[in-house]
Formats: sequence, C-alpha cells, structure tokens
Amino acid sequence: MSTLQHASQAAGAGRSAQQLLAWSRDQVEPALRAAVGSMPLATQRITNYHFGWEDEEGAPANADGGKALRPALVLLASQAVGGTAEAAVPAAVAVELVHNFSLLHDDVMDCDLTRRHRATAWSVFGLGPAILAGDALLSLAFDVLVDSGNSRADEAARMLGAAVQELVDGQLSDSHFETRDDVVLSECVRMAQLKTGALLGCSTALGALFGGGRTEQVDHLRLYGEDLGLAYQYVDDLLGIWGDPKVTGKPVHSDLRRRKKSLPAIAALTSETEAGRELAVLYHRKNELSDDELARAADLIEATGAREQSQLQADALLTDSLGELASARALEPAAGELEQLARLATRRDR
Repeated sequence: MSTLQHASQAAGAGRSAQQLLAWSRDQVEPALRAAVGSMPLATQRITNYHFGWEDEEGAPANADGGKALRPALVLLASQAVGGTAEAAVPAAVAVELVHNFSLLHDDVMDCDLTRRHRATAWSVFGLGPAILAGDALLSLAFDVLVDSGNSRADEAARMLGAAVQELVDGQLSDSHFETRDDVVLSECVRMAQLKTGALLGCSTALGALFGGGRTEQVDHLRLYGEDLGLAYQYVDDLLGIWGDPKVTGKPVHSDLRRRKKSLPAIAALTSETEAGRELAVLYHRKNELSDDELARAADLIEATGAREQSQLQADALLTDSLGELASARALEPAAGELEQLARLATRRDR
C-alpha cells in the first residue's frame, strides 16, 4: 500500500483524504473548464493539454490532472468558518489557475520534459507558447475572482495578487541559486516559503474569506496554509531525490541531475561533514553526472543526515500548521478534514 493510501486512511471520522481530493475535483472542475473555455482557442489547446483534458492532437483525454490539493483547501476553509463549498468555488478555480500558471513556467525554467507521466506543455508546443499560456491562466484567475459576485472579491484579488508576487519572488530566488555556490539553508527555507507557502496560505485565506470568516480566522487559516506549504516543499524536495519515478511521474534523481539547490541538498552541502564536502565536488562538476554519480550524490545527502532532518522539519511544520488550525476555531467536520489533508501533504509518495 502506498504512502498516499496510508495517509488517506488516517484515523478520524468523515471522508478520507483521497475522497476529499476527488470531491474537490468534482466540485471545481466544471467551473475550471468553463473558465478555461472562455480563452482564445490557440491558448486553450495548450492549457487543455496541460490540464490533461486533451492529447497532443487536441483529442479528448483523461490524463492525470494533479492532486487538486489547493482547491480542496479553499473549499474546506470556507466550510471551516461556517460558509459553503459552493460559495468558494470561484476562489478555488482562481487558485488552481495560478498554480498551473506557475507549473507551466516552472517546467520551462527547469527544462523538465515530463510532468504527471506526460511530456510537458513546452516540450510539445514550444517555449514561447507555453509561457504565454501560463500568462493567460494568471490573467484569467483575477477575472474569475472579480466576476464571482462575492462582496469581498476586491479584497480577495489583492490577496491573490500579493501571493503571486511572493511566488514569483521565490521562483526568482530559486533561479538565482543555480548560479551560486554560497547558498545557505535559511535562504533556501525563505525561498520555499515564498515559492510554495505563499499560495497554499492564500488558498486557505481565500476560502475563509469567501466563507464569511472573521478577520482572525482568515489570518490563522492563512498561517495554517503557509506552514503546510513549507512542509509540503520539504517533502517535495525529498521526492525530487528519492521519489519513485513510476509514482511521481518525474525521472529518478531529477533534482540532483540539475544540481538543484533543494532543501535537503543545501542542508547536506552546508553540513561541514566529509559527505557534504564530497557532495560539493559532484555539485560543482561542469559535466553531466552519470547515473552512478547521481546515486552516489543521493547517498551522500542521506549520510549527512539531511534526509532525516528534512522529514523532521516537515513534521514540525505540520504540528505548527495544526496549531494554527486549532486557533482558527474551525468547525467540524471541515477541521478534521483539513487535518487529514495536512497529514497527507507531509506523508506522501508523489
């Protein structure tokens, strides 16, 4: 049984984590498809492929469209403050559009050839078209919020805009790290907070906003999402090194192949251990690393204790996240379901 299945069967009443993600997709996908369907046809072709709705030739497809974690957080946050999932669907669509804008650009920046077990959009349609499709999704996200009719739509748009600025700042830092040999762990953590934590925090804050939550509830649920986002990135970075390609949909040792300055890699490189120094020699090589060298790099990171340290940090952030959830005085069953999703995000295999 996979980690995903174990997490989805966590103790507690109500729907499992897998059921919650499936419910979120069912709630949000019709509105998401309608929003994307309002775009020009040339852009739709790329975005429909990226979302898994069409193949390279434009024929209908049913490929993996991702976990839909962020929309689920939006809908449950609305319910947690006494609102309805239906009221928060526009916010969930907006967040999913922004997330996929970032994925389209991220694949280009990282030169990734596969995502979700398929060729990336840029490798099929070209660099420029994929970048422009991402730009179109970003613009559409704000249209969806403004057109929602929610009385707090303007506040929501400003909140989403701030999160996008932080996300871009984090992406820029991540990009700059590639040309630096002096990156320290605190910088890497801050980058992850911006790159991943900001949008997850915005997801739960927007849900609480559309659900009519009080200001303090919106703030606590935002912090819940931000802590969860950083924990999520720790786990994502672990999967980028040790994840099973058959499950993750990415090549084995994908982050090491690019000498990516991920959280466990930086923790190892700055560990002042013999293993860390040997890893630095591999990371500073100009030529491409062989499969044996990539496996050795993964072993060296583990030897420094960085793999265990990263998982412990993810676990500690989960505890902090659940503390913020409790402070928000979230209503059941949404509170318990938000806890389930948090535990899933920090103990997963893809």
